[in-house]
Amino acid sequence: MPNDYYIDIFRKLVKAYNEGTLKEKYEELIEKAEDENAKKYIFAAMGLDYIKNASFEDIKKAMDMKKMKGKIVVKVGDCGIRCIDKDGFTSCQKACPFGAVDVLLEKNISEINDKCIDCGNCIAACDRGNLIDKIEFLPIVQYLESKEDVYAIIAPAYIGQFGENVTVGKLRKALKAIGFKDMIEVALFADILTLKEAVEFHKHVNKQKDFMITSCCCPMWVAMIKKLYSELVVHVAPSVSPMVACGRTIKKLHKNSKVVFIGPCVAKKAEAKENDLNDAVDFVLTFKELQEIFDILGINPENFCEDEGEHASRAGRIYAYTGGVSKAVYDTVNKLFPDRSIKVKAVQGNGVKECKDMLQKILDEKLEANFLEGMGCVGGCVGGPKSILSKDEGRKNVQEYGNQTDMITPIDNPCVYAVLKEIGINDIYELVDEDKAQIFERRF
Repeated sequence: MPNDYYIDIFRKLVKAYNEGTLKEKYEELIEKAEDENAKKYIFAAMGLDYIKNASFEDIKKAMDMKKMKGKIVVKVGDCGIRCIDKDGFTSCQKACPFGAVDVLLEKNISEINDKCIDCGNCIAACDRGNLIDKIEFLPIVQYLESKEDVYAIIAPAYIGQFGENVTVGKLRKALKAIGFKDMIEVALFADILTLKEAVEFHKHVNKQKDFMITSCCCPMWVAMIKKLYSELVVHVAPSVSPMVACGRTIKKLHKNSKVVFIGPCVAKKAEAKENDLNDAVDFVLTFKELQEIFDILGINPENFCEDEGEHASRAGRIYAYTGGVSKAVYDTVNKLFPDRSIKVKAVQGNGVKECKDMLQKILDEKLEANFLEGMGCVGGCVGGPKSILSKDEGRKNVQEYGNQTDMITPIDNPCVYAVLKEIGINDIYELVDEDKAQIFERRF
């Protein structure tokens, strides 16, 4: 079944939720489902693993969860490996960076194995809709309808995704209309992590052969290093992603709150569930999913008035495209440490293939760089599989947004210092103190 069938189910369920008829719609869809595979689409659209013979009461209990459970990427039905090429590889197998798809010729099927990290590359590669990712909106509804405060945090790639005239203030108002307490730009925490990465660079790169691998841009990049190039882990900066930093900070400042990340990436759904990071973000929505929700609920962000203004410097805003993290760290290191003899010499991997080539060059001692940035999607986050715009249009919008502020680096951003002070960090050098900056730390 094609992917639009899956999205159509999601639309029907959200519309029914909005009209107060979710129970009736669920029972109708289940009754009309042709087989067990068709039912799996219904459950995934509700953010759930398939439960055979489930009543609506079972569904309500299953949706009342604190975190997303189970695998994010769901295989529905057997495709018959019709896309297999002359070398014996299927589209999903070629798309997977981690060797997580096995082709079983004797059974005429492909299977996902335990190497899968839920990055979602296979979903975009499958044109038959046999691979889908769970949509977490209906579990989120349980919190939006409760008295708990639920914060939306939005990825830097958002600019222009919901309309060319949709500012951060208008989008914040639109999300509040859905029921969120507030919306925070993750770019502000990209600013904070840029400061941290700059100080880490100054601390660790002091000889010509020293180098540092950034950990705060892409979950696929980090997973690739951990799983396929583990000998390089010692060179990875001990920073969490801006998403995790933002979620943890909100929960530190607002006890018992919930956090929902919104971005262009399926892999972020998996990152939010990682054992050492799952204290930060409760659920994840993609840009495409949020646009569907806006459409179904009759919400047009362009029609809202402005809310509060922007809080990020250019450095944090440009994290959304390949090279943005490198540029942010380069500018910040130069401003913090103008007399350094060893300057930032950055190189980027733009997409999985380039990332692998770059990491292999390090092992072969053929790479002349001291700061490495990798983006699993070509173009960076703006090229994510759940972006609404093309990667070129997304990059253009983000660049323009970055140029609209006079704050070039996080050093120039008073909001950065205000947030750090609130969580007990009074000096930027405390960002490399394991005790003081634990909220922003990750040990691989």
